[in-house]
Amino acid sequence: MHFCEALQHNPWIISLDSSVALTTIFELCHYAGFFLLVGSIALIDLRVLGIAGRSQTPTSMAQQLFPWMWVGFIFALVSGFFMFAGDAVDFYGASFFRLKILALVVALVVGIVVQWRVPRWDRRGSISFGPKILAMISLALWVATILIALEVPAINGVG
Repeated sequence: MHFCEALQHNPWIISLDSSVALTTIFELCHYAGFFLLVGSIALIDLRVLGIAGRSQTPTSMAQQLFPWMWVGFIFALVSGFFMFAGDAVDFYGASFFRLKILALVVALVVGIVVQWRVPRWDRRGSISFGPKILAMISLALWVATILIALEVPAINGVG
């Protein structure tokens, strides 16, 4: 909590947070980052499930989208930090925000596992039931993360 108070009262953070233009840019970068992050992971999950991108192998699709996943993650992380910093005390106290961060970390770990294992699953010729379940779990975790994130301002009044 002390870190959050110090962060929120940092003069640099205060000046960034008081600029409407910068706040808007951070929000746009945050949403664009999440679109890249979740979109690239979702496409791989859907490919593992056999729903999307059937003209490409899962490995080639993952190789194309994996860098975009990281670009999106970096955009979302950096912009999210600055959005958090302006109201750090309120965000820290918001239960839905902490739940969002937990869901985000779990979804990211599962998404990375799917991305890294795609070449191994692809070498087998056909993707078995286990990886498909993991891809469904990944999709469900991302949907849950997004829905929780939408509730942070609605329930806790933060954001």
